[in-house]
Amino acid sequence: MSRDLLLKGGRIVDPSQGLDAVGDVLLRDGRIEACGGTLGTPDGAEVVDCAGLVVAPGLIDVHVHLREPGREDVETIASGAHSAVAGGITAVCAMPNTRPVTDNQATVGFVKRQGEAAGYARVYPYGAISVGQKGETLAEMGEMVSAGAVAFSDDGYPVQSAQLMRTALEYARTFGVPVAEHCEDMSLAHGGSMNEGAVSARLGLKGIPGEAEEIYVIRDILLAKRTGGHIHLCHLSTKGSVELVRWGKERGIHVTAEVCSHHISLTDERVGNYDTNAKMNPPLRTAEDVEALQQGVADGTIDLLVTDHAPHHYDEKEREFADAPNGIVGLETALGVNCTWLLHRGIITLPQLVDAMSCKQARVFGLPGGTLRAGGIGDVTVFDPNARWTVDPRQFKSKGRNTPYGGVELTGQARVTVVGGRVVYRAV
Repeated sequence: MSRDLLLKGGRIVDPSQGLDAVGDVLLRDGRIEACGGTLGTPDGAEVVDCAGLVVAPGLIDVHVHLREPGREDVETIASGAHSAVAGGITAVCAMPNTRPVTDNQATVGFVKRQGEAAGYARVYPYGAISVGQKGETLAEMGEMVSAGAVAFSDDGYPVQSAQLMRTALEYARTFGVPVAEHCEDMSLAHGGSMNEGAVSARLGLKGIPGEAEEIYVIRDILLAKRTGGHIHLCHLSTKGSVELVRWGKERGIHVTAEVCSHHISLTDERVGNYDTNAKMNPPLRTAEDVEALQQGVADGTIDLLVTDHAPHHYDEKEREFADAPNGIVGLETALGVNCTWLLHRGIITLPQLVDAMSCKQARVFGLPGGTLRAGGIGDVTVFDPNARWTVDPRQFKSKGRNTPYGGVELTGQARVTVVGGRVVYRAV
């Protein structure tokens, strides 16, 4: 029998139950035993004083890159899962652009087993849409679902063939899982390294126009309409994309969307003097885009807040801007960034924050968790939305240090992370 865990006296925020009240949460045998009100303390239970803290369903991030297999020098499933719980995230979905690509039953099973062995955050594998992410032949979706894949994506590469994407949506629909698309018209984006605009002109860098993203956004929404499949649009970055998703939802099309913490907080001005820690794909856009993305989260057009956590080795990022790889780490800063730029600026409420970082993530991807309802899995995030802290990349649990937030003061930080009824992270 596992030890009971009582989270006592915190502000319980659980949008899945419409719950926002001070009370206790009791966990037993890895599940939620009771939630709300004043609960008695079972004999021998571990008690965590949560007074002044928020107690929420475990946060989830459906868009991370854990690099294993193939690039264990920059991240492993264990180090990434450790990084997640340090950021208050109890479950992650691992993208398939590994080496080899996660495009078959065996590799999906490997990722799942490594996550279980690590003992930190739960790790749910993506399967690739196409064999080798080459965009030519549909991968064996059914076999990967049976091995534990929860969604399909060729993230890092857009599915350029509309016919292949249509077929993927049709097949995925039979398994009840989403197809997650990296929206990028390569003919427009080729050779670009940041947003196309005044800043790229000043820096002399080839830009990527917003239309490179938006062309694929509307294409895939229309294909979802045709097939009845579930299209999930990854890391949106432009005002136009928000408007197109809103158009699709108004028409009842099965489209969901996500935005990264960096796209709701930073603009292309952050590239500054060619800082490669501000280089990602899609690129940082303009202040107008940032405002539209924030409002998209506020009105529910954008469903999820994710990280697109993408660690790179220091030497890889220490190149000329145009030659450096895209991506930043984000698992340990996401909660703070979202609290700082969205919650404390009054753009969203605390229940909306928890919904976009937990409850909706579970609903959209059909994952366990996202609720503190009795009988649910015992994944809980306890955090202080008012805690001020300065980002020090040297302290990250991730192997990656490539963040644009180094030295930045954030407000909002995880205090205790519980996975399966067990405390797996506690802030010092």
